[in-house]
Amino acid sequence: MRILGFDFGEKTVGVAVSDGLGLTAQPVTTITRERSTKLRKTYQEIESLIREYEAEKLVVGKPLNMNGTAGERVERTEEFAAELERRTGLPVEFVDERLTTREADRILEETGVAQSARKEHIDKMAAAIILQTYLDMHAKK
Repeated sequence: MRILGFDFGEKTVGVAVSDGLGLTAQPVTTITRERSTKLRKTYQEIESLIREYEAEKLVVGKPLNMNGTAGERVERTEEFAAELERRTGLPVEFVDERLTTREADRILEETGVAQSARKEHIDKMAAAIILQTYLDMHAKK
């Protein structure tokens, strides 16, 4: 079973996919939109990726505040996830995404990606970290 992971942001959605065994996550793409409220094409691209990878579950990063509370970003993310679930019929689960962007930036830096090129990769790398966190949590159960 393949799982897609998402890092939902104001103007981008990072996407990652698991391997067929559900052991590892790989970055796939970053979906960009001109305005934060324009999501129709974003959902269409995600639906296409679901078909391409034959995904059976979706995981979305939940952007909690550092103290663990939910702010406005969590509300928008939950709305995005609810619409994904409605449109696709697939189950959507959440993973705490605190510090994933910082971790993604660190990984990109350590692997030699130039500072100027990191913006292109950071959201899909953050999605891979979110999805890997989910996979690791469920592998231990």
